[in-house]
Amino acid sequence: MKAMIFGSGGQDGFYLKKLLHRENVEVIGVSRSADVIGDVADRAFVERMIETVRPDHIFHFAANSTTKHDALFDNHNAISAGTINILESAYRHSPHSKVFLSGSGMQFANDGAPIDENTPFAPLSPYAVSRIHSVYLGRYYRSLSMKVYVGYFFNHDSPLRTPDHVNKLIADAAREGRRIEIGDIAVKKEFNYAGDVMDAIWLLVNQDEVFEAVIGSGKAHSIEEWLDLCFGHAGKNWRDYVSEAPNFTHEYGTLVSNPAVITSLGWQPQVDIAGLARIMMEE
Repeated sequence: MKAMIFGSGGQDGFYLKKLLHRENVEVIGVSRSADVIGDVADRAFVERMIETVRPDHIFHFAANSTTKHDALFDNHNAISAGTINILESAYRHSPHSKVFLSGSGMQFANDGAPIDENTPFAPLSPYAVSRIHSVYLGRYYRSLSMKVYVGYFFNHDSPLRTPDHVNKLIADAAREGRRIEIGDIAVKKEFNYAGDVMDAIWLLVNQDEVFEAVIGSGKAHSIEEWLDLCFGHAGKNWRDYVSEAPNFTHEYGTLVSNPAVITSLGWQPQVDIAGLARIMMEE
């Protein structure tokens, strides 16, 4: 069995590769910085790769994971163009492939209530627009008898998070005893472990009844709670190291999932927020 991962250089690609190797799946990773070097926005490259390998599974993780307007074209190229390049290439050359598209909790309307698969989409950022476009492309190709899956990711972390991500920034500062500025510590979101999320993806693509699922714990925690855990693990008081960033505007007050669909398939996260803090602080 063969699997191809577009966007294999990030934390999701890393943990999925580990999982697939345990399952004795041959993995072909593609990214702009590691494994096979290539750009998912390059249609000819994507078509050549899929036609040559004809993988059993294709996973699309490539993205610039920011909602900032400045990333408009990066998001379009990696997510929107990347999705259509993958799906059309698979449709032409490898129609047996199961294709997984990563979505996000940030593409939904959010009033603070738990978000599920039936929550309306909300195109409130270039990132959300590209994610929504990707989902509709997936649904179109599913109507052509392709098996296309979508997992809507809620916040998930690991030691491989980029240093500018707030959860990694906090963990690193706690370990190093370094002062930082962050935004609203009352904001609530999920603190999932990337390895658990990849387990959910593998479960999703290995059944043929459910094709779209919210992937999250359904448990929201504040940034302040994360500060307590990380600095407490280091034996420090976060109030001695953290100040509020001026002119900060949060994108949401609470972002939390309703994971009833994915849990009905048998998935449960194994790492809670305290366990994630230990992993982030110790590895």
